[in-house]
Amino acid sequence: MTRTRTITWHDPADLRDRMSSLSGLETMHAIASGILPAPPVAELIGFAPSLVLPGRIVFAYEPREEHYNPIGSVHGGIVTTVLDTVMGCAVHTLLDSGVGYTTLELKVNFVRPVTLQSGLLRAEGSVVHAGGTVMTAEARLLDAQDRLYAHASSTCLVFGAERTKEQPVAA
Repeated sequence: MTRTRTITWHDPADLRDRMSSLSGLETMHAIASGILPAPPVAELIGFAPSLVLPGRIVFAYEPREEHYNPIGSVHGGIVTTVLDTVMGCAVHTLLDSGVGYTTLELKVNFVRPVTLQSGLLRAEGSVVHAGGTVMTAEARLLDAQDRLYAHASSTCLVFGAERTKEQPVAA
């Protein structure tokens, strides 16, 4: 049986323009509440923020059959994308308007296969270090019983405005 999926999304340039005057925390709250549309990748993969705090974010992600690789589990690139997203969004919550970031380095550890039977998963991202030009973050992918499926760490470059001091990070 052939399966199909249709995806629609908002223009990412419009989203970028609309969020340009918002802080990272305001942006993430606006996306989580539906005031701003999610970026196209969120619709493509199927994840959404469920908790937004300064330096910490939680996304819900439910594995889909179209994410499978030939061996019957979600492709590692999909899991990596989810983890990279929550780490980046955690960093973003600490940024002022007009300030951006990009991932410099990313490391992922897969500890069990993600399948449809995994059910709704929780991707938690948090900032470990909030420096002036470099921030580090970590993430975990967990199921409803708090079983770990993967964990990751990231280093992000902060750019676009002066950041002269470290910022406090939520515990």
